[in-house]
Amino acid sequence: MAIERAVLQTAKDSDGDITALCRSGQTWSPRRKADAIRDIEMGLCQYHVPMKDGSKTPIRVVNGPKGKYLRTDWDRTERNNLDELPNCTC
Repeated sequence: MAIERAVLQTAKDSDGDITALCRSGQTWSPRRKADAIRDIEMGLCQYHVPMKDGSKTPIRVVNGPKGKYLRTDWDRTERNNLDELPNCTC
């Protein structure tokens, strides 16, 4: 069974691309993008953005023109978009 990890922050490069997933105070954080992608693809971990109403927005792996990357699916709010999360503090 996959470990669930809530993501509250992200690290971004100068282009705004996600380079790591973070949650301050957690031993796994920060988790580099390549490692998080491997975790998800191997079924080791499930990453999500927790919402105030208790729901969870899954983070998934997408194959893009420049390779694999992490994202949440579009919905009616931007608060769970990885780009909109605050920068990592750990």
